[in-house]
Amino acid sequence: MKIAFIGDIVGRPGRDMLKKHLANLKTQEGIDFVIANYENASHGFGLTLKNCNELFSYGIDVMTGGNHSWDKKDIIPLFDSHEILRPHNYPEGVAGTGCKVYDIAGEKLAVINLMGHYGMPYCDNAFRCAQTTVDSLREDGIINIFIDFHAEATSEKRAMLMLLEGKISGLIGTHTHVSSDDFQISQGTAYLSDIGLTGCRDNVIGMDKKVPLTQFLTGMKGHFDIPNKCKKILQIAIMEFKEGVCSSAYKLKIFDDERVIKSEAWIES
Repeated sequence: MKIAFIGDIVGRPGRDMLKKHLANLKTQEGIDFVIANYENASHGFGLTLKNCNELFSYGIDVMTGGNHSWDKKDIIPLFDSHEILRPHNYPEGVAGTGCKVYDIAGEKLAVINLMGHYGMPYCDNAFRCAQTTVDSLREDGIINIFIDFHAEATSEKRAMLMLLEGKISGLIGTHTHVSSDDFQISQGTAYLSDIGLTGCRDNVIGMDKKVPLTQFLTGMKGHFDIPNKCKKILQIAIMEFKEGVCSSAYKLKIFDDERVIKSEAWIES
């Protein structure tokens, strides 16, 4: 099976890039299943019903969340009506789930959404949750497993790889909106610390620069806004999974000026 993952979709600019490119990408790259992170999709904070339906119409199969999952009141009923996940390490009793299993190309794929600890809202232990969930899935014979780890610290993401490499097919980080340059396959597990945002690329993490600069210069906070006009980027990781192992992986950066940069994941010997 060929799986694609898109990190933090930031507002209308991110949605517009998916509208323009995703359908063609699925055909050209032979993609069977698309996972995307929704938590910044509605003006940078959370997800509305309208934007949820819009994103699914472009060809996304399941969406993952993070620390902004709860920012829009629309989200609660969406967990029952749409293929929407929230971090799996929220305590028992919280609406929704962070793990679902799908049938793709004759095999089963589990998608897990986790949230880290550094700088994040209070949650249960992500590492224990990951370990327990992965062990349970494998006991049930589900060995194609992908994790979106929504975390600030690269050390947490790297440690999660050390815990799970060889047991899952892929682990890609989200949240920082800044892409990292460490895409690799280690013991059959694809790993990337952060895939980076899909949205505006010429400002501060997809937001207009005015408020972030004011905050850094004066300490005075304000509401982050997405620019009406900006230069845009779509960042997508494409991985091939078979029998629990990632055999190949690459990332595409697609710019609104028609440039495309492809980078192959390296394979650890």
